[in-house]
Amino acid sequence: MPSVISTDVLIVGAGVAGLWLNARLRRQGFSTVLVESASLGGGQSVKSQGIIHGGAKYALHGALTGASEAIADMPRRWREALAGNGELDLSGVRLLSEAHYLWSPGTIAGNLTSFFASKAVRGRVDQVKGDQLPPALQDKRFKGKVYRLAELVIDVPSLIQRLADLAGDGLLAGQKIEPLLEGGVLVGLKVDEREIRAQRIVLSAGGGTAALLEALGLTQPAMQRRPLHMIIAKGPSLKPLYAHCLGGGTKPRITVTTHPAADGQWVWYLGGDIAETEGVNREPAEQIATAQKELGQLLPWIDLSTARWATLRVDRAEPLQSGLTRPDNAFVAEEGRLLVGWPTKLALAPDFADRVIASLDRDGIQPGPITALPPLPRPPMAIPAWEQLLP
Repeated sequence: MPSVISTDVLIVGAGVAGLWLNARLRRQGFSTVLVESASLGGGQSVKSQGIIHGGAKYALHGALTGASEAIADMPRRWREALAGNGELDLSGVRLLSEAHYLWSPGTIAGNLTSFFASKAVRGRVDQVKGDQLPPALQDKRFKGKVYRLAELVIDVPSLIQRLADLAGDGLLAGQKIEPLLEGGVLVGLKVDEREIRAQRIVLSAGGGTAALLEALGLTQPAMQRRPLHMIIAKGPSLKPLYAHCLGGGTKPRITVTTHPAADGQWVWYLGGDIAETEGVNREPAEQIATAQKELGQLLPWIDLSTARWATLRVDRAEPLQSGLTRPDNAFVAEEGRLLVGWPTKLALAPDFADRVIASLDRDGIQPGPITALPPLPRPPMAIPAWEQLLP
């Protein structure tokens, strides 16, 4: 029979949000156990494009929104952590690009140009030309405008690895998760028959949180899923590109990020409007054909003849919103010892941790005595989708 474990905070779900929170708590002296039923970062995290948004893409209709203001400070916080002098030491995490770009294939609407010149975004958005352009856009046939955003693009697998290192001995692979009750009150969880008692329990399991809430007999907070149908291209002719291509609407027409494959080739990972409503309803072959047509129109000088293609369906899990709209901030709800939340975006993982730590502070939860954990079965690392789909 496994031994009973007592810890300050028990976290379920080892995506970037759970791993970031876990590292923050450990740095503050709390004892933690982080439970994962599959692989570390293997849900939404490793399927993200790695963009640390600063909100500019949410202002494409020419005005700052609640979302763009809420997320504006995230690039600075991530930048400091990546430099090793922030709230976490993420030095060693691979930075794919110092900037993300907005790219217009033709003329940008006048209100957008004037918006980029306004005080609201000055210092966050700058126009670039010539050899300052991303490599994939450095062609004499390119006629558009490009704006450089003060946003980062990170290699998510190396981020997950670093956050896992910061977790020390506190990672636990566990399949069967049940409530641990005393007098009808939740005091911990049973994980594969191992009792874990905690001052606070945090559910940060993304799409898995709905089933965990059901196992705990709770109907709130409710969760929504917003599906994506992403496209992956891999080939020797692809050049690095980290950019939102602007269409006529309030969402990027296509968002391209470039990732290193294990065999040394580059992978283009395509999201944006192409991956949303209509894209979700397309079959994979039709979605690939749509992406090939788009890229052929936008980047005709890029030779895609030898590229290999795949698609990936991703469910973004978030707190339920009216009309399935996108939440502006990270979300945390409280029920006794239980905290339930979603970061809603990779970039907002620090905001999610802030909200949990603020709850602990308000309730007077302090670190208890640190006791060594018994050896725990450790979850495996997630494998990037392109290594599975296009090896």
